[in-house]
Amino acid sequence: MTERERMLRCIELKGDGEIFSTVIVTWPVWEKNAEMLERVKERCPHVKVSTGRDEQQRIGAKSEDKWGCVWAYQQDYLVGQVVQHPLADWERLKEYVPPDPEDYTDWKKAAQDIREAKTKGVLASGGIDHGFFFLLLTYLRGYQNAMIDFAEQPPCLFELIEIIEDYWVKVVKKWIDLGVDVVNFGDDLGLQFSLPISPATWRRLIKPSYQKLFRLCREKRVQVRFHTDGRVVEIMEDLVECGVSILNPQDLVNGLDNLARLLKGRVCIELDIDRQSITFSGTPQDIKKHIFTCVEKLGSPQGGLFLIFGAYPGIPGENLAAVIEACEQYHNYWVREKNE
Repeated sequence: MTERERMLRCIELKGDGEIFSTVIVTWPVWEKNAEMLERVKERCPHVKVSTGRDEQQRIGAKSEDKWGCVWAYQQDYLVGQVVQHPLADWERLKEYVPPDPEDYTDWKKAAQDIREAKTKGVLASGGIDHGFFFLLLTYLRGYQNAMIDFAEQPPCLFELIEIIEDYWVKVVKKWIDLGVDVVNFGDDLGLQFSLPISPATWRRLIKPSYQKLFRLCREKRVQVRFHTDGRVVEIMEDLVECGVSILNPQDLVNGLDNLARLLKGRVCIELDIDRQSITFSGTPQDIKKHIFTCVEKLGSPQGGLFLIFGAYPGIPGENLAAVIEACEQYHNYWVREKNE
């Protein structure tokens, strides 16, 4: 079978236990460890190790996105922070013009990329901006304003939610029409220990739009990959109900036992390996032990487990190597178990 076929079977919990792993190395870390990473990549062919840089994201730079939010960058090639919010004053909503879905990407090139992906036997994916809904509300309004909006729920908030939903419905439909296998969504819904708003408020204001967008995909047999940072245990059932088929949560923030109880055997878990404690300040042995525990608790002979890790400035080179080596070591752990 091709990689595409194997991954789709894993997502649908009909695989053979193979665990697909991805390590995304931020450019500052890559620059510092390039030679080592090239050697480790050769030893670990089953782990996809990648990097990249956006020249707009240079320290001190500013850029304006398609929604009119102005971003400032405090570190080279890392995500910035919105410093100007186009709808900080609700009066501006009267004249606000949202972006055109036709300009979201180069759709002609996207169609070509999708055809080439399928020809090569790899997953054909469609991308949606990280921070596409909940975070976008905070970008447009400013975080403090948005928190007050969530509490007071003025009519303007529902008008803005409708504008955002309408935009993404059109973008998602374009991806579906082009024949993607999966649409990638990302929205950081959690803080370190809880949601920033109550589950009830999230269910009233955000969940209906998620349901609409995700069901558009699932009704056409397109997989929904959803990334979210922070602790989201309280709404994991809701995310499954909305139609998520690949959920990308953080491991220790949410707890491996919670993830096993709420998600294992129901959706494909793309586990975001800890980047706050073990991989930052632990030993290579600690890291390999942790990844083994993740594999043992959340994997299965039918698949349903991917691993992903983001390497950010401050991680020791030997710890980054240990993450990649552990992902390689255990990529067939459940395959072997089933065949024994």
